[in-house]
Amino acid sequence: MMDGQYDTIVIGVLAVCLILWLFFGLRNWVNRPIPVSLSGMQLNSEIQDSPAVDLLEAEGYEVIGGKMKVPLAFEADESVYYSRLFIDYVAERNDERYLVKTSRRRQPLELTGPALRDRFLYYLLLYPGCEGLLYVDMEESDIKIIKLMDYQEDVYDGDDLD
Repeated sequence: MMDGQYDTIVIGVLAVCLILWLFFGLRNWVNRPIPVSLSGMQLNSEIQDSPAVDLLEAEGYEVIGGKMKVPLAFEADESVYYSRLFIDYVAERNDERYLVKTSRRRQPLELTGPALRDRFLYYLLLYPGCEGLLYVDMEESDIKIIKLMDYQEDVYDGDDLD
């Protein structure tokens, strides 16, 4: 008789755990933000020839969008301020889309966490559906792929705090 009670208790505990796991998993799935897809993004079909386009094509990317201006407006202290972001190109390879920024002689790329954050985070947050950002370094004839990774607090050691 005791064995039957233990079996019932174990099955009951397992059922409660399964129900809680399904509830929290479903809740996280429903609350997850929908990424903005670059496939729905209005692309500039006018692509001007440039060494950056040649470099991208040589590396197997297809440039599918030309230079774009993304208008922004901010409200601060009851005043409205305007600005814009510039995307040099949109490129695609293996059905993955990337925003493209080209190097500027007066703004060399610094490969540190804070520098990448300050320079590129808003692009990656603006279009989270993109695979990443391609930085075309014209001085070095090189393409760097910059991706926003999932943050894991236990992995981060805090060495590059700004």
